[in-house]
Amino acid sequence: MDTSLSQTKYADVILPLPLANVFTYSVPVEFEPILKTGMRVMVPVQKKIYTGIVYSIHLIKPEKYETKDIISVLDQYPIIRRPQMQFWEWISNYYQAFLGDVYKAALPSGLKLESETQVMLRVNYQEMEEQFSTREWKIVDALKNKQSLSIKELEKNIGVKNALPVLKTLLEKEAVIIAEKVIESYKPKKEDFVRLSEDLRDEDKLKAVFDKLNRSKKQLDLLIFYLNASGAFQKEKTELSKKSLLETTGASTSILNGLVEKGILELYKKEIGRLNLSVVETHERNPLNPFQQKAYGEILSLYQQKNVVLLHGVTSSGKTEIYIRLIEDTLKLGRQVLYLLPEIALTSQLTTRLKKVFGNKLGVYHSKFPDAERVEIWNNLLHDKGYQVILGVRSSIFLPFKDLGLVIVDEEHENTYKQYDPAPRYHARNAAIVLGNLHGGKVLLGTATPSIESYNNALMGKFGLVELSQRYEEIAMPEIIAVDVKELRRKKQMKSMYSPQLLERMQQALADKEQVILFQNRRGYAPYIECPACGYIPKCKNCDVSLTVHKAFHALTCHYCGYTETIPTKCPKCDHDHIDTKGLGTERVEDEIQELFPEARISRMDLDTTRTKTAYEKIISDFERQKVDILVGTQMISKGLDFEHVSLVGILNADNMLNYPDFRAHERAFQLMAQVSGRAGRKNKQGTVILQTSNVNHPIIQQVINNDYKAMFTLQMEERKAFKYPPYYRLIYVQLKHRDLQIVNKASHYMAEKLREMFGTVRVLGPDNPPVTRIQNLFLKRIMIKIEAEASNEEAKKLIHEVSQDILSLDLFKSLQINLDVDPM
Repeated sequence: MDTSLSQTKYADVILPLPLANVFTYSVPVEFEPILKTGMRVMVPVQKKIYTGIVYSIHLIKPEKYETKDIISVLDQYPIIRRPQMQFWEWISNYYQAFLGDVYKAALPSGLKLESETQVMLRVNYQEMEEQFSTREWKIVDALKNKQSLSIKELEKNIGVKNALPVLKTLLEKEAVIIAEKVIESYKPKKEDFVRLSEDLRDEDKLKAVFDKLNRSKKQLDLLIFYLNASGAFQKEKTELSKKSLLETTGASTSILNGLVEKGILELYKKEIGRLNLSVVETHERNPLNPFQQKAYGEILSLYQQKNVVLLHGVTSSGKTEIYIRLIEDTLKLGRQVLYLLPEIALTSQLTTRLKKVFGNKLGVYHSKFPDAERVEIWNNLLHDKGYQVILGVRSSIFLPFKDLGLVIVDEEHENTYKQYDPAPRYHARNAAIVLGNLHGGKVLLGTATPSIESYNNALMGKFGLVELSQRYEEIAMPEIIAVDVKELRRKKQMKSMYSPQLLERMQQALADKEQVILFQNRRGYAPYIECPACGYIPKCKNCDVSLTVHKAFHALTCHYCGYTETIPTKCPKCDHDHIDTKGLGTERVEDEIQELFPEARISRMDLDTTRTKTAYEKIISDFERQKVDILVGTQMISKGLDFEHVSLVGILNADNMLNYPDFRAHERAFQLMAQVSGRAGRKNKQGTVILQTSNVNHPIIQQVINNDYKAMFTLQMEERKAFKYPPYYRLIYVQLKHRDLQIVNKASHYMAEKLREMFGTVRVLGPDNPPVTRIQNLFLKRIMIKIEAEASNEEAKKLIHEVSQDILSLDLFKSLQINLDVDPM
């Protein structure tokens, strides 16, 4: 940049694009007094218009290019607070993501405007009519009666997939104009309200109207009700919406329209929020038992010296009640609270519970909400309109908090806190700790099965540690029975995937009017189908994976790219007339259990059945109210849900979790089995868990049976120290993608050698193939880099970045994609 100062102001702008730098624009004179850091501006990028965020304002003119002007300023005040911008910078630097990627992840889509190409006819287009081809006439005819059409609309109207070549010739003939129209996806919600006509706000004039309406009794009744309900002649007036007026009186729209046509009442539009901010009746919270009170006191004491505390409490120990006390303490100080959850499914049950204590101070934020609602929650926090506690999933860390006093990360061990694709590949737990620090707030990590990294940080004194080892109301820990399915199969006693012990206990639980949870961590009907004659297995045409069977949709689906095809009735390869389904998914479990227990009411909870906000709520509500006897589910059902009448949990296949090729597999298997086991148990009755496995003597199985977290932790730490894994070493994965397998192979080997030159042979592993080697027609290779915990992480990332840029500068590798995953899960 040119260091000479000019009187023209310039703004560095973050664009919602994967670009390495901010871009500098000139600030027109009329915007100079109003423009501030954190505001949205519309700026040109090549032939499109984007919404950017002002990163900084200065007087330094760029040296290498002529700046373009900012087109418009969209805000009267910044929509990004200063701590947020610092937080974005940290995410960008630590996780090696572009600021534009952070911007895209942080802002709801409704706050991002983009331009859309519009086509319109020139006034004098008729002068060229004789030169038009048949295809050109189709476009001209479609535009004749329209002011303008987007290219997508135009292609739909004329029935072609690509209208651009024809549009190009029409442009050359100067018959059409192409322009950019800005599309705003967020529109404030408006509703019709009713008011008395200006002319009739005099009581004498109104009496004359009453006389005229003597023959229209229904209109008169509606008018009288409106006048009383609105307090039309009182000092304190109440606005009435058309909807509430008609619903309360039972009057028809035609009756109201009659009063409007006569000039007695008027309709007007008013912006209303999508959020329910009505006053909610609150209730006294439950008293803490002595164990909870002790844990609560220890947390407060530790907060005198530590900013982060880990609460290690067994399942059903009542951690939520302790969270509620800490939230109350924070609100009394006038500060805000963020309560993070790993799954949207958990928000439904917890929202009901927290609303009873915090009423309309509580806001809920997650991706199943319509985008317009998320914009309103953002604005509510930005303008301090009422929300003081936000309950949400990982994206909630990007909300515009003003003064965050407490961040609670519930079920902190869950890998769903990690964002995989697209960038930024952040971990919400670790990011929440930084966010809390930026606000000068405290952070509480809560779980029954801490991540090995968090528990190690607590033992090393980096975090405070509080243990809560007693279940609430002295509910006994469940009895866990390991069943040897290998032996049962040898004796031919297994019925599909269900042991006699499991079926017998299920029968007893249903007879006692108790509920059952069955855990199978694979969705769909079956993992794949196979021809018994030739061994043919249908695979995705875009990815290197078999297609999963979804019987309900009669479809084979790829869970990576969404490719779908119908289930064949015979083998496409050898024409054999029968194809076998292999393996077991939740959909098949649901079907088979329904056959075995025809009287039972069964529901399923997995990604396929919970694609909407209301779907989650209905499944959980029905199970809570005992409208469902057996709930079949994936890991969603393991995450902190609280069901009073569950006496039996069945883990159908523990071996799948133990045998996954990942250094965290045993830790995750313990966590999943311990968490799902924790759903079993009632007051005055011990719950039971049937754990089906081929290896009952496996150390992890024994640790789950004995609820021995510390034994699992000790064994895993020994192994990780020996093999140089976290927490002793930090990991960075370098993933390379390309459509050509040879290019990705060459690039990955070249890069691995360059990295070995810098880091040494021991610290660089690979390149190797990830579990899935091709996704969406891109071949993948992975290099793992291990860095000692005490070494400089920033220096390592800088060196990796230099090698990446060096490779991308070579002609052969220009279209290569290189992604970094810092602290992969």
